[in-house]
Amino acid sequence: MTDISLPTHVLTEIDSPIRETRLTGVDELGRLAGGHDLGLAAAARAALERLTQDDSRAVSVAAATVLERTAIRVRPDRVDFGQLAPGTPRVVADVLVDGPPLALASATVTVSGAGLRAMLAGRQLRVLWQPRTEWLDGSVTVRGPAGWAEVRVTGQVAVTVRGPVDRAAVEAQLRAVNATANPAAYGPSRVTVLPPAAPRRRFGGAVLIAGLTALVVLGGVGVAWALVGPDADSSRTAVIGPLPTASAPAETAGPPESAGPAENAGPAPGATITKEALARRVTSLDKPSWVATVKAGAEPEGVAVAPDGGTVYVADQGAKVVSIVDTATRKVSEVTLRNTPRFVSVSRDGAKVFVSMYDTALSGSGVAVIDAATREVRYLTSGLMPYALSVGPDGRVWVPIHSEGRLEVYAAGDQKELGSVTVPRNPHAIGFSGDLMRAFTANHESNAVAVIDLRSDKFIGSIPVSRAPHSIAVSPDGRRVLVAGYEADAVNLIDAVTLKRTGPFPVGKAPQSVAFSADGKHGYTVNEGDNTISVLDSGSGKVTATVKVGRSPRTIGMSPDGRFAYVSNGDDGTISVLRVGE
Repeated sequence: MTDISLPTHVLTEIDSPIRETRLTGVDELGRLAGGHDLGLAAAARAALERLTQDDSRAVSVAAATVLERTAIRVRPDRVDFGQLAPGTPRVVADVLVDGPPLALASATVTVSGAGLRAMLAGRQLRVLWQPRTEWLDGSVTVRGPAGWAEVRVTGQVAVTVRGPVDRAAVEAQLRAVNATANPAAYGPSRVTVLPPAAPRRRFGGAVLIAGLTALVVLGGVGVAWALVGPDADSSRTAVIGPLPTASAPAETAGPPESAGPAENAGPAPGATITKEALARRVTSLDKPSWVATVKAGAEPEGVAVAPDGGTVYVADQGAKVVSIVDTATRKVSEVTLRNTPRFVSVSRDGAKVFVSMYDTALSGSGVAVIDAATREVRYLTSGLMPYALSVGPDGRVWVPIHSEGRLEVYAAGDQKELGSVTVPRNPHAIGFSGDLMRAFTANHESNAVAVIDLRSDKFIGSIPVSRAPHSIAVSPDGRRVLVAGYEADAVNLIDAVTLKRTGPFPVGKAPQSVAFSADGKHGYTVNEGDNTISVLDSGSGKVTATVKVGRSPRTIGMSPDGRFAYVSNGDDGTISVLRVGE
């Protein structure tokens, strides 16, 4: 791309013999380099590179500064997996890739380091290490039209004598799954690296279109993994044996009235980036503390947090809008929908927001698909009474159809309906263990949790649980499932590997929603009947704290960095912000 693509007035400015005029041209080139017209952006960067050799030091420094500001960046630029136990099959970290649209256009990923893999999806760079040596000192490099950025990756395997391994057969199968390049097998990340929320900078219309999102060292469609190491073979596949079908088993003071001040926003573009600690080093608290109360509509229900932690989406069923909360400023904006929103979920790259809808007469059932950047809305027609929908490990959208006893499945890219899975009545919510290639649904009227094989999308069995299972959550490591028994005032824990149930464990009254902490040490229940949150030790099921929130709390959304939880309070029209990790 050459300067000839640039506007005439910009060409005139940068070719002027007057230094101040060329400086004005540099500013204009910076605006174009950050825009959504990728041709102009590339031409602007080419002109800026030429201007770094300008005779005027002021012009050359200004051009270099703008080039750096509009280049591709990674936050953080270092991932340290620390010391791992021998036999650890893999660890995963997520890094945010930042920069203007051009930075990610046709981006490619390369890796260096035994057992190291990397995948770029949208602005999320997923780094995976399968330990094959005692030490790792490698790197992942992202290259695009706006330069390159590197993440250094280190780790160590502890030297110790290995004893007997519990559940050896299943764990051996999981290690076999590690050999495949199927991203659906990897599930939620064990380590999450995300920056603090920063003010939004928008350069115009929609973010980079999906056709330009892309990667690839190996080629492929949509998503690709970069592989290294002697046994990295993209042709290998792994098969997990049949899954067993489970047999039947037998206060703290309230928050202040007004919200406190917002926390400091993230760095402005061009500023020095502060590296964030890995989320595995964020320790969840036995007793969360209240941070703020945010006004968020007439009757908020579903809550979801964007992958970068900067936005909270709230389904306001009292006003037929989705409230959008900026976590840095706590300012709220709205997107109006054609029907009553109930629950909300966000795509894995944060580009799309999915909202289930139906009115009090159970008509107008469907799913709204909101473009997170432009806030344009399109609609999908669903079965009757779509409930707490969720995005699976491979990006597909799963929608529990409450009144029809089935799950609808939509494609990751265009949300084309792929089919449905019949489960016991009536599915309220769904959670996923990507490692085990299993999905779990809470089936309210059947008092059971359904288990689905994600390789075949087939229902393979159910597990009896406490009365009226209303919500479900899978731990970050994919090994435990937490289920809320709405009418039992209790929760159950399920081993996702053996499918054995423990509990019931008493919690508050009418537990409506559940979630896990980012480190997996705690579970949370939203107790609609007594306006509290119960905090559980996820191993023992024991309640470690009870925290007061607003009136008629409905659902809970966890920030990816593990520090905050957001609870919708239906009768107050508010969101309670809690600090859950530090």
